[in-house]
Amino acid sequence: MPLYDRLWRNANVATMVPGDDAYGSIRDGVVASRDGAIAFVGKRTELPAGAADGAAEIVECDGRWITPGLVDPHTHLVFGGDRLRDFERRIAGERYEAATGGESGIAHTVAATRAASDEALYASAALRLNALIASGVTTVEVKSGYGLDAETELRMLRVARRLGRELPVTVRTTYLGAHVVPPEFARDRDAYVAFVCDTVLPRVARDGLADAVDVFCDAIAFDAGEARRIFAAARALELPVKMHADQLSDCGGASLAAACGALSADHLEYASADGIAALARAGTVAVVLPGAYYYLQERRAPPIALLREHRVPIALASDANPGTSPIASLTTAMNMACVLFGLTPPEALAATTRNAARALGLHDRGELRAGARCDLALWDVSSPAELCYWLGRRICAGTVVAGRPHASR
Repeated sequence: MPLYDRLWRNANVATMVPGDDAYGSIRDGVVASRDGAIAFVGKRTELPAGAADGAAEIVECDGRWITPGLVDPHTHLVFGGDRLRDFERRIAGERYEAATGGESGIAHTVAATRAASDEALYASAALRLNALIASGVTTVEVKSGYGLDAETELRMLRVARRLGRELPVTVRTTYLGAHVVPPEFARDRDAYVAFVCDTVLPRVARDGLADAVDVFCDAIAFDAGEARRIFAAARALELPVKMHADQLSDCGGASLAAACGALSADHLEYASADGIAALARAGTVAVVLPGAYYYLQERRAPPIALLREHRVPIALASDANPGTSPIASLTTAMNMACVLFGLTPPEALAATTRNAARALGLHDRGELRAGARCDLALWDVSSPAELCYWLGRRICAGTVVAGRPHASR
């Protein structure tokens, strides 16, 4: 029986294991897998004698860099239609808050998503997801939230699960019924929160359709009291929680996310110093979303210095969605995080590997170490910093998911 299923050699390896080197770099390195997990990672000279001859398959990397497969911990990939009209209005100077109803904003996408068939939703989402995979992504979170009625929300989550079955990527699903209040409940917000808690959430949990529950807590969405009710219902069903927090105003979202033990608090442009300190005490990951900041032409960035000061783990995501971040490349988001938010390239790579995995509650990936899941990305670069440097250049040579290689398309 072979010692290893596959062995990648003649590579430079960025393990992302914390240490003296920012990337956990190994020059002239080797990665070997067995049964979907990493069996060995280290220098070629440290490989046990005869081990290479005992590998069922040897992959020559020709000096490429290997990193952990990238993790995108916040996307809205499944939706119908587009928001081109919103884009045109925003370029003309209209604020986002003014474009959240009628024939624009989230309400427009809700109408288009409800009207779309499952096959149409799958086909369009698969195109977007394949683009993310081509940028090195091996794990992605996909939210619902553009149905807002029970049946469409469940359909969205089923489509997301199908993406994970049929494409070379792990998909984690999140129920975001508390995205905005739908038109049919516009005059009775309390009834909609009850509908989410008492009708939809139990069905989501019963059918195993979600790995977490999210709430958009902000002035244009749900307040802290409503978010607390939904989180309590989710936790009663043993579903982890996460939050869109303090994107457009300080609603105390970061503090509430921490108090509720959220996996992550996402956006955080207006989070207070007290909120950031609360995240640190709770161990909640901060997910920053430079795509929305860029696309909405915002001027207030997340408090990166405070996050660093309090040693809050920073993750970043594409936030791929039709209205505020139509981005289908995680390396593009990495560049934006460096240029717009001041992250360093090592911080950006940690934010899309080990910290992003933690934001999804996953502790088996995001670092290259023996025993971890063998999710890899191979890169045609001379340094890992190039992942944050290039825009528009295709640098991912392929990915590996649970030990199985997939060529970049």
